[in-house]
Amino acid sequence: MNRDYVDSFIDESVQILQLIDKQEILDVLEVLHLTKRDGGRIFFCGSGGGAGHSSHAAADFRKIAGIESYSVSDNISELTARINDESWNDSYSGWLQASRLNSRDCLFVISVGGGDSERNISGNLVSAMDLASQVGSKIVGIVGRDGGELKKKANACILIPSINPANVTTQVEGFQALMWHLLVCHPNLEGATPKWESTI
Repeated sequence: MNRDYVDSFIDESVQILQLIDKQEILDVLEVLHLTKRDGGRIFFCGSGGGAGHSSHAAADFRKIAGIESYSVSDNISELTARINDESWNDSYSGWLQASRLNSRDCLFVISVGGGDSERNISGNLVSAMDLASQVGSKIVGIVGRDGGELKKKANACILIPSINPANVTTQVEGFQALMWHLLVCHPNLEGATPKWESTI
């Protein structure tokens, strides 16, 4: 088997890891710490791979960090009803309105491009961020490319640098998992020890 792709992908990953701004990680961590301190909730949202990350992250932030957390896209019956009866762009914001999103809460967006309302890309995420801004909820996220609207609207945001245009989505989604796992296990969130680590 030709291992050139494997070698280049791993080398590229090392470069990305070295370029990530550690202060951005600390800034997101601070917002999450304040959310927990104030008794707020975290609402995770993303589409595609971001939706998968959101579901996993919500479970971990509840169980490990002890923060009431939800993934906006987990209830498929409600999500598809909102898409059918309202619109895709309003589906997440409608869910958040019904959940009484408020100023103590945090919207955590996981997206490759961060949304672009002018080009109608990830309109569901943009509407969710607009609602969060309206009600005074904090916004954080992990995003790639130039950060899109998430980078502009967020209180804090981790940007995954792009090294190779051919691997943007795969690298961003891979590093999103690494970054939120780093956050959920950080001592500043004063959480529980994961099961395997507790057996040591």
